[in-house]
Amino acid sequence: MATAMAENVEIKQIGTLKGKGLFSKTAFKKGDVIFEEKPLVSCQFAWNELYKYKACEFCMQALETAEENSRRLTENKGITLPYPECCEVKPEDHAVCPQCQIEYCSAQCRDAAWAQYHRVLCLGMSREDQDHPINRLLEAWRNIHFPPETATIMLLAKMIATVKQAEDKDAVLGMFSSFVQNTVNEEEQIVHKLLGEQFQDPMELLWRLTSEALYEEAAQQWFTPEGFKSLFALIGRNGQGIGSSSISVWVRNCEALEHSTEEKEKVEEFIDQLYEQLDQVAGMFLNVEGSGLYQLQSACNHSCVPNAEITFPHNNHTLVLVAMETIEPEQEICISYLSECSLGRSRHSRQRVLKDNYLFSCNCPKCLSQADDPDVTSEEEMDDEEEEERGTGDG
Repeated sequence: MATAMAENVEIKQIGTLKGKGLFSKTAFKKGDVIFEEKPLVSCQFAWNELYKYKACEFCMQALETAEENSRRLTENKGITLPYPECCEVKPEDHAVCPQCQIEYCSAQCRDAAWAQYHRVLCLGMSREDQDHPINRLLEAWRNIHFPPETATIMLLAKMIATVKQAEDKDAVLGMFSSFVQNTVNEEEQIVHKLLGEQFQDPMELLWRLTSEALYEEAAQQWFTPEGFKSLFALIGRNGQGIGSSSISVWVRNCEALEHSTEEKEKVEEFIDQLYEQLDQVAGMFLNVEGSGLYQLQSACNHSCVPNAEITFPHNNHTLVLVAMETIEPEQEICISYLSECSLGRSRHSRQRVLKDNYLFSCNCPKCLSQADDPDVTSEEEMDDEEEEERGTGDG
């Protein structure tokens, strides 16, 4: 189901307050890949899909070519991208589910989805039937959780469907139970954050619709009101944001070409103009976006001086953790749950975002060294905190 290069890291319990942590078993240099990992489950956001961001249903690889994507997002059908060979999307490899016509980047992804969860979630000829229980659940979710999205009910649906299709249901349930668990109070805070202040009625609606569509006896603990809230908190707390973009891959490959200085300047000017047009029409909503559950990544704790960063270089849901500095054996590997911009803000501002979104106070070296700084949050920092709330999941 999920694979990772895990031989050089290990998860350790590091106390009741901090829980688990990820530690190196070997030395890494800056720029080294620490591990690659595929998620247990991943899913495109519901509104992202509705707005025609075409993605592989299994691995979230962008399905539009860079040129197609550019034309749609700029609303300019006349755009022609140079160096089309720099686009890695291969439409000739794409495949569809023969029952419901959902698209995949390859037959391999189609078959993997069918084997793991899609037999349960496939709507067949009912894909456009708004009265189908799964479509009713999806519509209810969209009506509750408007863009910018931070989670999706379909990630939860894929978890349930994975259990339903598994031969060893207890083993799959055990994998999902390994993620960070929350107290009742924390669950309330997470659900509140995802669904808003009046979350009780939406939560009951989602619970009822999920139960009607996907009830599974082996996971009956997930289908009580409290169990469903715990499950919801699990995806809210552990969901890692994923983004894929055929445009960004095309740009990266163009920049790597051997050019004359003059040609390089022309390409850079074209790319700058393209991004200006994209910004005018699509703004910040450029990528295929969604979230996934990763076993190794979820064990990474936060630091305001992280020694590793999460990347998605393959234009799909494969997560690559890269060292930002030298990491010694037995050293804890930490990432940042904050954006690069927010990391440069005051301790007070950072602590506020972390407490609101991730329910903890940071005691990293940077925060401890700034403990006596005044508790001041500028107007600019408050704007950044609002932006941070539109981020894509924690570690």
